[in-house]
Amino acid sequence: MKKHRLPFPILFEDDDVLVIEKPAGLLATHTKLVGRLARESQRTAENLLNDYVRKGQARSKKRVWLVHRLDRETSGVMMFAKSEEVAEKFRTDWASLTEKTYRARVCGLLEEESGTFESYLLEDADGYKVRSVAATDARRASRGAKAPKLARTEWRRLSTTDGTTLVEVKLKTGRKNQIRVHFSEAGHPVIGDEKYGGERASRLYLHALSLRFRHPRTGEWLEFTAPPPKGLS
Repeated sequence: MKKHRLPFPILFEDDDVLVIEKPAGLLATHTKLVGRLARESQRTAENLLNDYVRKGQARSKKRVWLVHRLDRETSGVMMFAKSEEVAEKFRTDWASLTEKTYRARVCGLLEEESGTFESYLLEDADGYKVRSVAATDARRASRGAKAPKLARTEWRRLSTTDGTTLVEVKLKTGRKNQIRVHFSEAGHPVIGDEKYGGERASRLYLHALSLRFRHPRTGEWLEFTAPPPKGLS
């Protein structure tokens, strides 16, 4: 039987979920490609795990389901479900079933020891960038796939060095580019995040440090951690 080598470690696996440590630079799921074959051939964490659970059997119907996302350049802990039922359970009650903690290094010196960013986030028409909109605008555009969604980001300053600040971030919602947008709009974009005004760097200095979740079958709380890379410890 063919032995499958994954380009990332599996932190946990059972009949219901798979938890991995995603490296920076790897897509979590496919981009907007035309055609199923194109999507399934793209090098993504999702496709690699599909091949892993199928053990090389092309006709196998086994697969993993995406539960949440990490941006391509964001590293760290990520979870996949092994059934649609489990995936839907997490998607519909994400806030109460999970707790996510990130590390980020941002431009400038944050004067406060801690704080919270809260806004309604709206994707541009092409989905490339995200921005905050006023609550009144959010209520007017409350329908449709691109409707603004409330996002809440809690942060705590850990240290400062060379004109940058290392922060620990806890997400109370999981919106696209949430951390990157909130810190950028506060005048402290993430280092390496040129898309949102950050300084050019060797990588995006954003890392999903830990994921704590209630197991869908046992109800037990489990927590998994991916050690922070250089510059985020």
